[in-house]
Amino acid sequence: MGKIVAIANQKGGVGKTTTSVNMSASLGVLEKKVLVIDADPQANTTSALGFNPDEVKVGTYQVLEHEIDAADAIVSTKNPNLDLIPAQIDLVAVEIELVDKDQREQMLRRSLETVKDKYDYIFIDCAPSLGLITLNALTAADSVIIPIQCEYFALEGLGKLLNTIKSVQNLHNPDLDIEGLLLTMYDSRLRLSNQVVEEVKTHFSKMVFNTIIQRNVRLSEAPSYGETIIMYDASSNGAENYLNLAREFLEKNEAIEAEA
Repeated sequence: MGKIVAIANQKGGVGKTTTSVNMSASLGVLEKKVLVIDADPQANTTSALGFNPDEVKVGTYQVLEHEIDAADAIVSTKNPNLDLIPAQIDLVAVEIELVDKDQREQMLRRSLETVKDKYDYIFIDCAPSLGLITLNALTAADSVIIPIQCEYFALEGLGKLLNTIKSVQNLHNPDLDIEGLLLTMYDSRLRLSNQVVEEVKTHFSKMVFNTIIQRNVRLSEAPSYGETIIMYDASSNGAENYLNLAREFLEKNEAIEAEA
């Protein structure tokens, strides 16, 4: 049965989409079957994987509304072993439309039951908010990865997110784990970047991934070509970082499975 991982932080520009797209692609290259779900109305994951959000007919919106089965919203990408449930601008309406529905936090979880067994891992790219779509993602997920930018204000709002996760654990999803905190946009030349790394590791120690995602021009360029870093420039530092992250993630999960 596939493990569902939400990638969440209510702060924007911390690397959620970059991580969703490139970690998924890296796991695909490592021969894992992966589905990535674009749960952000900005639809950046959709465009980063080579699809035009304006041309998406069915996607996360219809899945959350239970208008269609999740399987009918899945499209194949040009990356090996990587599928996508795309997003379009309609997704912004979900926050309002689900408000009066029973068990509105469970809509995504129930939809994914039918496709969970077809994948090794399912990643959900969350919007930069703690609204109803993100709540659905956290309720559906087995664990959450929290990207943290190596810049000033990096830890701002992290406490609020951790409180939200605790609330989801108490009310909707007692099995939700924190997969790890991921340090992104690291520049070793900057004293501030090094201070943020030190502070996060001091406060959260074992919760932090060993792999750090460095600032990388090729990583920034890839989405404008509708490609993952693996497809765009497999020899870049960005590709190496995300492959290392994928290996670390697999190693941790395989160790947990072996103990079970």
